[in-house]
Amino acid sequence: MSSKHAGNDEKLRVERLYKVFGDDPDDTIRRVEAGHSKKQIYADTGSVAAVADVSFGVQEGEIFVVMGLSGSGKSTLIRCLNRLIEPTRGSIRIDGEEIVGLDAEALRRLRREKLSMVFQHFALFPHKTVGENVEYGLKIRGLPAQERRDKALRSLEQVGLEAYADVPPDNLSGGMQQRVGLARGLAVDPDLMLMDEPFSALDPLIRRDMQDELLELQQELRMTIVFITHDLHEALRLGDRIAIMKDGRFVQLGSPQEIVAQPADDYVAAFTRDVDRARVFRARTLRRDAEALSADASVAAARVQLTRLERSALYVVDDYDRPQGVVRREALEANGLSSLDEALVREFPTADAEQELVELYSACAAGLPVALLDDEGRLTGIVEPLEVFQLLGGNGGGDDADGASSAGNTAGRPGVTAGSLEMRRPDHG
Repeated sequence: MSSKHAGNDEKLRVERLYKVFGDDPDDTIRRVEAGHSKKQIYADTGSVAAVADVSFGVQEGEIFVVMGLSGSGKSTLIRCLNRLIEPTRGSIRIDGEEIVGLDAEALRRLRREKLSMVFQHFALFPHKTVGENVEYGLKIRGLPAQERRDKALRSLEQVGLEAYADVPPDNLSGGMQQRVGLARGLAVDPDLMLMDEPFSALDPLIRRDMQDELLELQQELRMTIVFITHDLHEALRLGDRIAIMKDGRFVQLGSPQEIVAQPADDYVAAFTRDVDRARVFRARTLRRDAEALSADASVAAARVQLTRLERSALYVVDDYDRPQGVVRREALEANGLSSLDEALVREFPTADAEQELVELYSACAAGLPVALLDDEGRLTGIVEPLEVFQLLGGNGGGDDADGASSAGNTAGRPGVTAGSLEMRRPDHG
């Protein structure tokens, strides 16, 4: 699920971060470094290492999700990132600038100019209109009234609420109020958006809608987001990468596919046991090189290639790598066959590499390898039906559980739909 949004630039870097609540932080940190558990440290000292030696980086344009149960330290961590809670030790750099140790004025400037935060509880001012709520951060920045209004209306338009700019937030539903909170975060055009369980108070259907909204905005705006949740399904749906947090530490950090296919320990495995793999893994997870035949290849050459690759079928492509059809082994073994064209199956299953495997079920039922096509209709690889069924049955995750860099890739999410998976006839035009 790695992101086409994520760039090569690192927006956020956290190194060996600690937050200790207690009388002797140095002693607590020494105990953490010696391998003592959170429970043991609290029993011995009364202190809590809420964040314990956490290090990670977030790429520009990435949605980085921190997932954990209540008490895992995830909300403390995100509040350290903008120093609503002061870290005990460690480094936090945004665009290379160290923010631990910034004085009050520099910290206010950082929050005004680079950061925004969306909370679980909407934190809207009831005495202000929706538009005025969205303008609030811009007003703090000192922007003129008309410029504030224009930016607020643009942000409300992005979340579908421009018609509600002049009404009190209490007139809106919970989901709409959370959209206002999101618009307020967007209005300041932040370099880094921090989201602390922003959808957890919403009804399930509204929550799903808000996840869709966020993914659509991410495709459009390429935001850098640190997103906190206790819901694994939400984490898997949104995250380019996911960090699983327990007792103040990261117990695993990886792509959604890596988390599901290769859980680091029993704790992570317990979370992922009931996950629907068909909605986590994408076609590219199982991509193989097509090893296609040219249209003018001989029947003998095709037989040799099928045997060498130990495949049941091969695609035939034109000079532009666009598939013209597929030939099966049994058809090539027929007596009297004089050309590939005589054996060609011209209707074949196709998919986009970013489609969820659940969308490949019907295509795999045909028994033919699924052709992965790019935007120009060129063959970029294949997916073997048997490997789809093996993966969804829990019997393997391919050579690479993600099929892409762990930096993450959300390409095609949520824009690719089941409608783009079809039985394809080659276009000879």
